Amino acid sequence: MEFGFWDLGFERSAIHAKLKNKLSMENPEQRDMVPEALVIGAGIAGMQAALDIAEKGFKVHLVEKDPSIGGHMAQLDKTFPTLDCSACIITPKMVDTANHPNIHLLTSSEVIEVMGRSGNFKVKIRKKPIYVFPERCTGCGECIEACVLKKGVPSEFNEGLSKRRAIYIPFPQAVPLKATIDPKSCLFISRGKCKKTCVQACKAEAINFDQKEEIIELNVGAIVVATGFDLFNPKLKPEFGYGIYPNVLHGLELERLCSASGPTQGEIVIEGKEPKDVVFIQCVGSRDKTVGNEYCSRVCCMYTAKQAHLLRDKIPDARITVLYMDVRAFGKGFEEFYERVQKERIIYRRGNPSEVYRKNGKLVVRGEDTLLGEPFELEVDLVVLASGLTPRKEDELLKDILRLGKSSDRFYAEASVLDPIVTGVEGVFLAGCCQGPKDIPDTVAQASGAASLSCAILAKGRNREVRSS
Repeated sequence: MEFGFWDLGFERSAIHAKLKNKLSMENPEQRDMVPEALVIGAGIAGMQAALDIAEKGFKVHLVEKDPSIGGHMAQLDKTFPTLDCSACIITPKMVDTANHPNIHLLTSSEVIEVMGRSGNFKVKIRKKPIYVFPERCTGCGECIEACVLKKGVPSEFNEGLSKRRAIYIPFPQAVPLKATIDPKSCLFISRGKCKKTCVQACKAEAINFDQKEEIIELNVGAIVVATGFDLFNPKLKPEFGYGIYPNVLHGLELERLCSASGPTQGEIVIEGKEPKDVVFIQCVGSRDKTVGNEYCSRVCCMYTAKQAHLLRDKIPDARITVLYMDVRAFGKGFEEFYERVQKERIIYRRGNPSEVYRKNGKLVVRGEDTLLGEPFELEVDLVVLASGLTPRKEDELLKDILRLGKSSDRFYAEASVLDPIVTGVEGVFLAGCCQGPKDIPDTVAQASGAASLSCAILAKGRNREVRSS
């Protein structure tokens, strides 16, 4: 009798084992699903995607090449068309991202290898040394004050309009708020000619010149690419004098001048003077076959309108002219904002500028009024170039690593024109301007869509874990 019960129990165990094996054979794609995600890029798109995935209970590895998260949005003063404070929107999101228990933040890092397939990608990440113990650094800034590189090097965050030391915090609201050492400009690392004054000044003993590059290996189930964009380099249009005349700026430089956290604390000062005559030139590097960018960058018309409004607010008596090809106010509230700006004594002139040169101490913008069919010359104090958006230089390498294609405009190619999120590689999704130029609301929407599709894959890995337990 006892033997019969044992035999029955053994038989049940054998049946259970067969059923479990059969389930695994029927769903081989679920056997090695990893319920973790990788998000590449920590601008507004990357942060939104990471937060959405993390809120669903999945672990996210968020990789950012810069020392701080935030991307280009952190550089903006206001957002159009509502004129909301950009920092007020993005700073809380940066803090939430860094503090979320399901987000593993990897700054000063880059993806160097991706193998495997959807559900189980094997990823290698290079984490560059910052020569500071982040767990010890308090962000007090005493090491920065002690740095002997007094002349400094151009600040990346302020678009070269101010200087930073060799050891620096990118900007006051940086997340993480930790110092980092630039090995190229550090006199000790590059030349061995410094007495380590930063080490002597740091009471927390956070400086570590022995720090080495680290290779991190991860297994993830889905990847979201959110690498953003580069601004078109106006030096490729030499006729506009960018890089020759200090009072020819591109849009992001003016944005930093307008910002209260910028190099001039929000004052518009060019060569020590407040400009009275300002010209904005639209479509610089967009819709231009001569530089290979035939696409519209979508945001330039509205960010120019926003900056013209900010200039009117800061310099009430300024004479402001916008030279445009066409005005494309396609988004929600855009047309109303454009009309509002026109009523603020800002002249919109349909013109094709051909040259910017200096004459009698002032800049002269020469071009053709395409409505009147007449040439014109405008003497101005400041020229602002509405530079378009271009693919990031680093994306050429990352496209090869991820085995992704590029579209005719050189941005990442989506699998279908009807779905801008899905790529030709299963389990890899696009979010934000890496797929093509777009404004902030569209970027956030696409990031949330990429997060949702990623969670659909990650949920299979979670289900596998539940069955295993």
